[in-house]
Amino acid sequence: MFMSGTDEFQASFHPRDRYLGHYRIQHISTMNKRKSNVQNVVKPNKTPRTEDTAYVQDEDEDEEEGGVQQEHSVSASSAGDIGVIESITLKNFMSHHLLGPFQFGPNVNFIVGNNGSGKSAILTALIVGLGGKATTTNRGASLKSFVKYGESSAEVTVKLRNRGSDSYKGEVYGDCISVEQRITSDGCRTCKIKNKAGHIISTKKEELTAILDHFNIQVDNPVSILNQEMSKQFLHSKSEADKYKFFMKATLLEQMKRDYIHIKQTKAVTRDQVERQEECLKDLRQLFLKKKEKYESLSALEKMKQSLEDLKKKMAWCLVREKEWQVQQLMDEIEKEKNNSVHEEKLLLCQTKVTLADKRVRDIQQKLGKVKEEDEGLAETGRKLKEDVKIKSKAQKSQEVVYFRAENKLKQLEKEQCLLQERIHKINNSVRRNHESEHSQRIKKMSALKKQLEKLESESTALNQEIKEKQQALFKGREEYDKLSMEEKNIQVSLETKLKRRNQLTASRSNRLRRFGDRMPELLEAVNRAHAQGRFIKKPVGPIGACISLKDPSLAVAVESCLRGFMKTFCCDNYKDEKVLQELMSSHFARGSRPQIMVCPFTDSVYNVQHRRVHHPEFPSVLDILLVDNPVIINCLIDMRSIECILVIKNTAVARRVMQGGRPPRNCREVFTADGDQVFTNRCYTPDQEVIVKYLGGDPEAEIRMVQSEVENHQAQLSRFQLHLSSVKQDIQSMEEKLRGVFMACKRNQETITRVKASITELENIEESQTEDISSLEEDAQENEQKIELERKNVEEAHAELEQHNKALLELDQKYKDVRNKREKLADETEQLKEDQVKAEAECSKLEQTLKILEKKLKGHQDNIQSMRVELAAKELEKEDFEEKAKEICPISQIPDRSAKSIDTEITRLREKISSQESTHGNQEQVIREYAEAHGNYKNKSSQLRDLKRFIDRLDNIMTDRQARYKTLRRSLSVRCKLYFNNFLIKLHCCGSMMFDHNNETLSISVKPPGQEKDNINDMRSLSGGERSFSTVCFILSLWEITESPFRCLDEFDVYMDMHNRRISLDLLLELSERQHLRQFIFITPQTTSSLPSSSHIKIHQLQDPERESEEALP
Repeated sequence: MFMSGTDEFQASFHPRDRYLGHYRIQHISTMNKRKSNVQNVVKPNKTPRTEDTAYVQDEDEDEEEGGVQQEHSVSASSAGDIGVIESITLKNFMSHHLLGPFQFGPNVNFIVGNNGSGKSAILTALIVGLGGKATTTNRGASLKSFVKYGESSAEVTVKLRNRGSDSYKGEVYGDCISVEQRITSDGCRTCKIKNKAGHIISTKKEELTAILDHFNIQVDNPVSILNQEMSKQFLHSKSEADKYKFFMKATLLEQMKRDYIHIKQTKAVTRDQVERQEECLKDLRQLFLKKKEKYESLSALEKMKQSLEDLKKKMAWCLVREKEWQVQQLMDEIEKEKNNSVHEEKLLLCQTKVTLADKRVRDIQQKLGKVKEEDEGLAETGRKLKEDVKIKSKAQKSQEVVYFRAENKLKQLEKEQCLLQERIHKINNSVRRNHESEHSQRIKKMSALKKQLEKLESESTALNQEIKEKQQALFKGREEYDKLSMEEKNIQVSLETKLKRRNQLTASRSNRLRRFGDRMPELLEAVNRAHAQGRFIKKPVGPIGACISLKDPSLAVAVESCLRGFMKTFCCDNYKDEKVLQELMSSHFARGSRPQIMVCPFTDSVYNVQHRRVHHPEFPSVLDILLVDNPVIINCLIDMRSIECILVIKNTAVARRVMQGGRPPRNCREVFTADGDQVFTNRCYTPDQEVIVKYLGGDPEAEIRMVQSEVENHQAQLSRFQLHLSSVKQDIQSMEEKLRGVFMACKRNQETITRVKASITELENIEESQTEDISSLEEDAQENEQKIELERKNVEEAHAELEQHNKALLELDQKYKDVRNKREKLADETEQLKEDQVKAEAECSKLEQTLKILEKKLKGHQDNIQSMRVELAAKELEKEDFEEKAKEICPISQIPDRSAKSIDTEITRLREKISSQESTHGNQEQVIREYAEAHGNYKNKSSQLRDLKRFIDRLDNIMTDRQARYKTLRRSLSVRCKLYFNNFLIKLHCCGSMMFDHNNETLSISVKPPGQEKDNINDMRSLSGGERSFSTVCFILSLWEITESPFRCLDEFDVYMDMHNRRISLDLLLELSERQHLRQFIFITPQTTSSLPSSSHIKIHQLQDPERESEEALP
C-alpha cells in the first residue's frame, strides 16, 4: 500500500514537471493526453525542435515580448513535413454523395463555394475523420446524423503527411498516413489506419491518438479548427468568464491548471500515507533488534559445522576410493572370465559328436530305404501270388462242389435204389389182406373231417370280416384323434401367441416400444449411449413402426399387412453404422429374431415421387395415410416397399373390381384391404386367420381387453378339446384290445383248419399208396441202376480233376509262404534298423540339446562378460561422478585414514549434536535469513520514508517554482495575445484592447470602430457584421501567433465583411502564412477569390453548386 501510493504520486508528478519547463505551446499541448495515460506513463519528448525552443524560452521567461521573436525558431527540416493534411475524401457524408478527394497544398488552401456545396461538411469531416466527437463539430448531436439520408453508412478518409526525421513510425507507415473512418446509420464508428501502400496497420483508437499527439494535432481545440458557430459564440458572449475560459482552453493553460491541482491532491494523499508508514517502521525496528540478538547467539555452532564439512570431504573421497576398488575388482573378474575357455572346448567336442551322430542316422536311413524297396517288391510278388491263390482256390472249390455234388447224387441214387428194392420185396412178400372195413372207416373219417373243415372255414370268414370292421373303426378313431390333436396344438399355439401379445401390450402401457420386442427399449437406450459416445456417424432411426402413425386408424390392418416385414426395421446412413448397430443388437436379441437393418443415405427431404406415384380420386395410397416426421423413414419405405404405388381400399370386393375389373389405376402395383387381403391384377391373397393390429393400435387398454377375452376363449376351447381327446383315446385303446382278441381267435381257427386239412391229406395218401403197381417199381429200379453207373464215372472224373487243382494250389501256397517268410525276415531287419535309427536319433537329439545348452552357457558366459563390462562402464561413470562430486566438495584429493562407515557414524553424531543445538537456538540458516530479511525490511522502509520525505519537501519547492512559472507563462501569453490583437486592429484603423484578470479569471475585449475612439461604447456587438468578422480574424490570428499546430482551419471568416475589410483580412492571413510558410492553412469562404495574388503557395478548391435532392441538408 505504501509503495503503490508513492508510485502513483511519482507517475502523476513527472509529466507535469516536464511540461513546466516548456513555454512553447506545442509542448504544453502534449499535456492534453488522456487522463488514464497521464497517471501511469511518463511520455518522452517527441520532437528535438521543441526541446531547443523550450530551452530558449526558459532563459528569457522574464522578457515577455522576447517570446514573440523566438516562436518561429523552428527547424526547417521537420516543420511542414509531418501532420499536414494531404487530402480528404467524403462519401455519403451529410447531404453529399461524394466529395473529393481534395488534394490540399502544403501552405495556403481556400475552399470556395456557394451555400450547400459542402464547404462546412469538409471541415466537419476533418474533425470526425481525425477522431473528433460529434458535439465538437457543432453540426450534430451524434455521429449517425452525419450519414446521408437513405444510406447505411458514411466514409471519411484523411491523409496526413509523415516525412522527415520526425516522422511517426516512418519505416511502418512511410511518407503518408491514411485514416479511414466509417460511420454506420446506428452511430457506430470504425477506424482503419493504413500506410502509404494502402495496407491496414491498425484499427485501434489508441494508435490514432498517438499519431495526433505526435503531430501535435488537437481537433477539439478551436485554435486549430474554428468554425463560424464557435466564433459567434465567443464574440457574442456577454460573460467575460466564458471568454477567459475560451482563451485558457485555446492555449491549454486550463489543462495545465487541472494537472497542477491533481498533483497537489496526490501529494496530500502521499503525505498521509507517509505518516501511517512511520508507525509501521517502529514495529519493524523492534523485530529487527529481536532477530539481531538471536543471530549473535549462533556463533558457537560454527566449529561443529566446520568439523562436519571436513568429515563430508573425507567421506566424499572415501566413497571415491571404494568405487575405485570396485572397478578394479570388476576388471580382474572380467580378465579371469575372458581367460576361461572351457565352454568353447566343450562346445567344439559336442559339435563333433553331433556331426558323427547325424552321419550314422543318415546311414541307417539309407539302409531302411533299401530294405523298404526290397519289401515293396516282395509285397508286389506276394500280392500277385495271393491273387493266383485266390483264383486257384476258387477253381478248386468249384471243382470240389462239382465232385461233392456228383458224389451226393450217386449216394442218393443208391439209396433210392435200395428203397425200391425193399419196397418191391415187401410188396411181393406181403399177404393180401382184407382192407374193405378200413377203407369205409377212412371214408367216414374223411367225411367228418371235411364237415369240420367247412365249419372252421365259415368261422374264419366271419372272424376276418369282424377284423376288417374293427380295423376300419380303429382307423377312424385314430384319424379323429390325430385331427383333434392337431386342432389342440393349433389352439395351444394361438393361445401362446395371444399370451405373448397380452404381455407385450401390458408392458407397452408404460413403454410403447415393448410392442416391437421385449428388449427394444434397452436396445434404443444402448443406441443413444453409443451415439453420445460418438460411435455412430449418424444416429440410426427405428424401429419404423414406432416412427409412424395413421391419419385413419381404421386402416391399421391394411397398413400393417403392407408393412409387416418392416415394422421392426432400423435405418442406417452407412455400413459402418450398420456394423455398430449389429453389435448392439447381438447383446439384446437372439440371432434369428434380430430386427432388420436397411442402409440408405439420410436426407433432410422426402423424395419427389409425383411422376411415379399412384393417383386415385377415391382411394388413398399408403404414402398418403402415413404421418411421419422423419423423412428418412418415408424415403426408406419408398425404396424398399414402394408405398407410393400401393392403394388402400377398405372393401375387398371394391378392391377386386378396381384391380381386376378393368384397367387398374396408373402406377398401382397392388391393393390392401381393411381385412388384410392383398389384391393384384391377376390374383388375390386372403390371410388364413384374422389379422390383428399389433403395432399401430390406438388404444392399448381396449386391445388388452380384447386379447384377454380371446385368451379366455382359447383356454376354454382348449379345455374342451383336451376332455374330448381323452375320451377318444380311451375308445381307441378299448378297440385295440378287442381287435387283438379277434386276431387271436382267428389265429387259432387257422391252426385248426391246417390240422384238419393235414389229416384229410394223410388219409388220401394212404389210399393211393395201396394201389401202387409193382411192375412200375421194377422198371424204375432198372432205370435207376443205369443212372448209378453213369454217375460213378462222373464222380471219378471230378475226383481226378479236383486232385489236379489241389496240387496246383499247394504249389502256389508254398510260393506265397516263401515270399511271406522273406518279408518277415525283412520286417525283422527293418525293426532292428528302426530301433537303431531311434537310438541314433535319440542320441543325436540328446547331443543337439547338449549343444544348445553349451551354446546357451557360452552365450551366458559372453553375456556375463558383456554385463560385467557394462557394469564396469557404469561403475567407472559412477566413480567419475563420485570423483567430480568429491572435487566439488573438496578440490584436493584426500587419503582417508578410516572406513566410510566410521566416517558416516561420526557425521551422524555431529548432525545430531548440531540439530540439538539448533533446536535450542533455531536453524542457523533460518535465523540468518530472518535476520537479513528483518534488517533489509527495516533498512528499505527507513530509506523509502526518508526519500519520500525529501521528495515531498523537494516537490513543495518545485510546485512553488512551477506555480510561479505558470503565472509567468500565463502573463506572457496574455500580453503577447494583446499585442498581436492590437497590431491587427491597427490595420483596420480601429482601436481596442484586451483586459485579462487572472485573479477573477475574466477576459474583456473592447473594440472601437474608426471615428469612435472617444466614445465610451466599446462592446463588439456595436460593430458591423464585417467588422465583427474582422475582429474575430484578428483574435484568431493573435492566438495563432502564440500557438503552434501543423494546420489551421478557419470557416467563413469573411461572411459578414465588406470588400475593404475582407481584403485587409486576406492580406493579414497571407502575411501570416508567408511568415509560417511551413504551416498549412485552410480557409473556407463563400465569396470570390479573384482578388488573391497569384502564388505557388496558394491553392484554391472551387466546389460545385449543390444538386438539391428530396432530403434536406443537416443544419
